Amino acid sequence: MPERMFSGHTALVTGAASGIGAAAARGFVAEGAAVLLADVQTELGEQLAANLRAQGGRATFVKCDMQNEDDIRSAVRRAVEEFGALHIAFNNAGIEGKPAPTAECTNENWNHVINVNLRGVWLCMKHEIPAMLAAGGGSIVNCSSIAGIAGFPNIPAYVASKHGVVGLTKAAALEYAKQKIRVNAVCPGVIQTPMIDRFVGNDARARENLVAGEPMGRVGQPEEIASAVLWLSGPGAAFTTGHALVVDGGWVAQ
Repeated sequence: MPERMFSGHTALVTGAASGIGAAAARGFVAEGAAVLLADVQTELGEQLAANLRAQGGRATFVKCDMQNEDDIRSAVRRAVEEFGALHIAFNNAGIEGKPAPTAECTNENWNHVINVNLRGVWLCMKHEIPAMLAAGGGSIVNCSSIAGIAGFPNIPAYVASKHGVVGLTKAAALEYAKQKIRVNAVCPGVIQTPMIDRFVGNDARARENLVAGEPMGRVGQPEEIASAVLWLSGPGAAFTTGHALVVDGGWVAQ
């Protein structure tokens, strides 16, 4: 049996309990990694970790709020203590916030979205990078969005946070390139996740409009983003850093 891509490696995935994070966690385990799953959704996270262990994988769940630096520090420490080192991180946790035009976006909504989506990614890297330096290098993938590449009306905090993730990714990539830490971003388009379900609700017309705007005529699946994340994390992307990889079915090409 050929050696799997991430045998002997440890991966930390935030927002791992559902959607893209869960698909990535399953992908890392399938490729031999030990995975530390971090999320605020305790029941779903514990269930996923148990399922992965039942299938022969190495997986542990920890409750982790991206607004709480102590939680993030503890999650990184747990990954190192339980699995020996940290080699890979997928900083995926994020929220969409409440829709409103820029002048009507509340301070509360702005702060909440920025704290989770941008400050949370920075805090993750702040603690992941020293652990990776101690391991001799590593790979970080931050989850941005097509809203980190293009503008969208009525979600100013989300757009600003995701643009910020791309900029933060580029800065860190340059800082640590010679220390064998690669830092990239993935920019999903419209993906079938709980976030999209919340966005369209039970509005069939809204869902149809999302699909109509896709050149491929369908929304993406979490596993399609996970495949990109695994590639960016693996040896095939050894010369790739500071890149924002768009996976959107052609949306931004329009």
